[in-house]
Amino acid sequence: MNNIPEWVYEFHGHKCPANPLGYRAGLAALNKLGVARASNKELYLICENGPAHAMGCFLDGVMSATGCTYGKSNAIKKNYGKTAIVLVDVNSHRAVRVLLKPEFQKKALASEFVKLRQQGVEPRDIDPEVTEPLIEKVLSVDDEELFQISDVFDSDEHDPKGTFTWYECDRCGEIVFENTTRLVDGKKVCIPCFESHYQPKKV
Repeated sequence: MNNIPEWVYEFHGHKCPANPLGYRAGLAALNKLGVARASNKELYLICENGPAHAMGCFLDGVMSATGCTYGKSNAIKKNYGKTAIVLVDVNSHRAVRVLLKPEFQKKALASEFVKLRQQGVEPRDIDPEVTEPLIEKVLSVDDEELFQISDVFDSDEHDPKGTFTWYECDRCGEIVFENTTRLVDGKKVCIPCFESHYQPKKV
């Protein structure tokens, strides 16, 4: 039985099968690359799920395992609607892709847990007798049953360099960093002010 730290569930907010699936996917990627969890920006995570994904909880597990987060700017989403990640070792330019196997995902999506979610029942309100066996299944099987793990390949993907240059928006007065500032008629403005005051109105 594989173990998952309790703090991973606490960070996520509830217990569900997708979160530990993501945690295991992240660990599998780390193991394939032979690297440790990121403490700075030595790793870069590309998640292929996108918004409103039925297994979005997967991503919290991946971030917990890899240390790649939106706050560190070393995690991004690509709106592919898949349950897969690419993890890049920025220093060596080596990467691996980990995909949840379709066979396993089909069974997961046919589970009582997912049926209850489709009815609008929140994960924290689902009976543990439904949830716990699914989590135990996720933690008990080998990586080979869960994932398609690619060979290591070359990748130059990395997080954008951070900026410390900032301005006050000439319209609202709020602080905005250089990489998102818009210049209009010689004025530096933030994106919301640009969109609300300078872009043509839709008819």
